[in-house]
Amino acid sequence: MSFFENKRIVVTGGAGFLGSYVCRKLAERGCRNILVPKIEDYDLVQLACIKKMYDDMKPDIVIHLAAVVGGIEANRRHPGKFFYENLMMGVQLIEQARLRKIEKFVAIGTICAYPKYTPVPFKEEDLWNGYPEETNAPYGLAKKMLLVQLQAYRQEYG
Repeated sequence: MSFFENKRIVVTGGAGFLGSYVCRKLAERGCRNILVPKIEDYDLVQLACIKKMYDDMKPDIVIHLAAVVGGIEANRRHPGKFFYENLMMGVQLIEQARLRKIEKFVAIGTICAYPKYTPVPFKEEDLWNGYPEETNAPYGLAKKMLLVQLQAYRQEYG
């Protein structure tokens, strides 16, 4: 029996490029309950929709891959939208998972969180060594704050 066999795993963004790969790999490892919330059913920026998704899906594990993204021009035109929606989606998903005592929460970061002049190949220890590239900074910093939240929650809540 695999670790995943009896786990209910929610993969936000599970229909996307990375998410579909993650879902496929979970299935290959024996996960029978992979749940992918669709934006048409759950707007994960809205707290009420997050609560409903958790009530409906009852996950043991959440893998948060969903994001509001766009290209360079979209980032230039909508920095506030990308910051707010990514931050609120993640912050509220994490807090509701904590309140519901979800076993595990995994949030995926972004290369956009790294400083503008990070040496290649990128290394985790370089994450905090400067400000991200300005065009992507609001999105990247929103995702970076989820890392801070998860580290703080692990420290305080276990």
